[in-house]
Amino acid sequence: MLRTLVIAAHPDEPEIYAGGTSALLAQAGHAVKFLTLTNGDGGHHRLERVPLARRRAEEAWRAADALGVTTYEIFDDVHDGELEPTVELRLRVMREIRAWRPDLVIALHGDGSGHPDNRAAGRLAEQAVELVTVRNLACGMPSLPRQPVCLLMTDYASRPVHRDDVVVDVGPVRQAKLDACLAHASQFLEYAPYQRGLLEHVPDAGDVEAGRTFVEKYWAEFLGPETFQLAPYGRQVSEEELRRLMPFIA
Repeated sequence: MLRTLVIAAHPDEPEIYAGGTSALLAQAGHAVKFLTLTNGDGGHHRLERVPLARRRAEEAWRAADALGVTTYEIFDDVHDGELEPTVELRLRVMREIRAWRPDLVIALHGDGSGHPDNRAAGRLAEQAVELVTVRNLACGMPSLPRQPVCLLMTDYASRPVHRDDVVVDVGPVRQAKLDACLAHASQFLEYAPYQRGLLEHVPDAGDVEAGRTFVEKYWAEFLGPETFQLAPYGRQVSEEELRRLMPFIA
């Protein structure tokens, strides 16, 4: 069985930027894990941090179920908006990578503009991957025999610097991705509509079809092909080996 680890900053980002690809990987036999390095407790206009973090964790597991993702881990003691690429967190991410033993890691870009948590998550993923094979760096898990293959997913701010090296048609799993997004109702049906002035257009949370239509209308940019850049770190592979890991790529 092949193994994939998607590393992001906040719950809902693995689904938004790599949810379709993750569903296809799961269908292809990968064990897929989502890891977010904060608990997302800043992302709401009404809910306080503690109840929001609890709710976002519950939403994350529903999203994972929609996509066929094996497990979803959240660093629930790291607050939204406070992620920093510290040595302590580098070792913690390295421990998670060593424990999951992924063949493929998908992470955010570490450089550029946008949410500072996202850029910090990208840098932490890069730093951790660089060190996963170093035997004398102790983090609670033994070193790996080789680095994983690494891809970078693009968020809203990294698009200007992103290269579309790998293109994935997520059409076959479009409904699964829609349902994963809708699982994050605190974001797609509450906070993001509040930010965009769309609250009056939000359908009832129990109306799945109306919810899918709402996401398709206002977040169409998330539902097209997912693209990835070959990371400059991690194990470098041939196109043949990459297609072995991702047989569905264009």
